[in-house]
Amino acid sequence: MTVHRPLAEPSPHSGLPALPARWDPLVESFLADRAALDEVLGRFGTPLHLLFPQVFDNNLGRLTAILDDSGVGYRIYYAHKVNRSRALVRTAAVRGICVDVASAGELDSARTAGFEPERIEVTGPKGEAFLRVLAASGTTVNVDNEWELRTLADLADPAAPVPVLIRVSGFTGSQVSRFGIPVHRIDRALNFLAGHRDRLVFRGLAFHLDTGDTTERVRAADTCFALLEQAYAADLVPSVLDIGGGLRQVFTADGARFDDYVHRLRESLTGRGARMSWGKNTFGYQVDGGAVRGIPVFHKYANTVPAAEMLAEFLAAPLERHGGRAIARVAADNLLDLWLEPGKALADQAGVTVARVEFVKEASDGSVLVHLDLSRDAVTPADQEVMADPLLLPGTLPAPSGSPVGVFLAGRLCLERDLVATHMVRLPWLPRPGDLLVFPNTAGYHMDLSATVAAMHPPPEKVAVDHRDGRFVATPDADYRPLPFPTTGSESPEVS
Repeated sequence: MTVHRPLAEPSPHSGLPALPARWDPLVESFLADRAALDEVLGRFGTPLHLLFPQVFDNNLGRLTAILDDSGVGYRIYYAHKVNRSRALVRTAAVRGICVDVASAGELDSARTAGFEPERIEVTGPKGEAFLRVLAASGTTVNVDNEWELRTLADLADPAAPVPVLIRVSGFTGSQVSRFGIPVHRIDRALNFLAGHRDRLVFRGLAFHLDTGDTTERVRAADTCFALLEQAYAADLVPSVLDIGGGLRQVFTADGARFDDYVHRLRESLTGRGARMSWGKNTFGYQVDGGAVRGIPVFHKYANTVPAAEMLAEFLAAPLERHGGRAIARVAADNLLDLWLEPGKALADQAGVTVARVEFVKEASDGSVLVHLDLSRDAVTPADQEVMADPLLLPGTLPAPSGSPVGVFLAGRLCLERDLVATHMVRLPWLPRPGDLLVFPNTAGYHMDLSATVAAMHPPPEKVAVDHRDGRFVATPDADYRPLPFPTTGSESPEVS
């Protein structure tokens, strides 16, 4: 089960609060190889997004190992939307898994990377123009709503029926979602499919929850198993249950230190501790006198449970309605393959972003601002605060001795809102112009979700870094070609 520690527990840590980040060993090794790092920065400059396809590959290996052990048939669909990187999508193609695309651009990218139509699933809301393309594409369409279903039936050629999944939403206990067809209307969709089987091939049901909570996911799967029984009753032959994504990343290296930071941040908002936030930012908390209430708006940076463990827990979860059999067993017994759409979980730790310090200044309230050569949008997902400390590396001068400092990080845009970190960041020394800050774990959404084009700054370039033949090799993302042979323990990421 995903770890949620009570925020009220104080921690024994003293001194400046910190949010130590988790670093993949390969990434850590590259950053420690100063000659290799300097060569890359000398060639491509800063700011720079670095991608590590071998880390992506290792993540894939861990998920396939869990699925292989479960005994269920499965497909893994890499959710392209987490990163525009050509290197990552090409790695997915070469490793033999499938891809989940959500736009015409991603569909083109997947095709260019080598994905055949039968390895492509199209998710998300779709307009008529896109559906017209999909109707003749041979891809599997994950239908979001009844209008899509009817339109796709009108556009489909009976000579080449369109394979479809029906996305379900509105599960008991889950938040309302803008996506999917409500549970209570699935019977209508199934009846429609039964009447249009000459144009649409029903492959099964799908769901995607906006949460990493395993209990909620188990409840959704149980509901879908019941709905699939309705499909059988309608003389349809489903073969797939798509459980979507939602497997979390691990950002923190120390859950207790994270909780300590949040505890002290809450204390500071009440005025009982040293100030830790820029201006009047409360991070979504409601401050009422001496009390702090509510939930912060920053991402699930406190999670310490890796994606493979979350997946194993889900697959082994017993279903009371099925005599206590595990989800994987129920699916296998009903000849259903499980499809997964991991994006963040595959990109976990597979990318970092390097920025250079331009200058340091003191604000009117005494706060120390470290100005960087990138903007907030280059490293934050949907403008959420990144709660993991960047790594400070010396520029051309050796690292100085000194005490840790608490600073705020400012971006390069001429906007008050362009603060890369509005919470106090602990750094081992006061940065100097030319020093480097490396932001951890940015491949999953952080690099691309809200990249700005304001002020005509060029976006950071992307570079793929491999460790080959005892050295690090850097390649522009667009030119990257994966190694031809898998390095994971699994020879068959797809099992039917």
